[in-house]
Amino acid sequence: MEIRDFKALGKGEASTPAADKLIAGNPRQQIWNVLSSADGRFHAGEWASGPGVWRIHYTEYELCHMLSGVVRLTDEAGTAREFRAGDSFVIPSGFRGTWEVVEACRKLYAIYE
Repeated sequence: MEIRDFKALGKGEASTPAADKLIAGNPRQQIWNVLSSADGRFHAGEWASGPGVWRIHYTEYELCHMLSGVVRLTDEAGTAREFRAGDSFVIPSGFRGTWEVVEACRKLYAIYE
């Protein structure tokens, strides 16, 4: 198994939130998945997005470290948390709510299914 370097990310993969989850905006996203485990349960990489709001339902755990920008996560009860460059946070499996990119952002992620 080789060590993966985030410095050599390349072009990445373009994406957008699914139309049925999109609430506002037109967030264009890029994903640079650096590593996926052989069993498909662990992923690590970098993600970037433009402004927008969409519904989320996590079936996985995700550790996020914000590199730039501002995001706001709001749970189903309406409790909002805002994160900016330098912040780290964990989204637990089962979390439901919205993900809002307030200012174009970039983050590192580690996901465990």
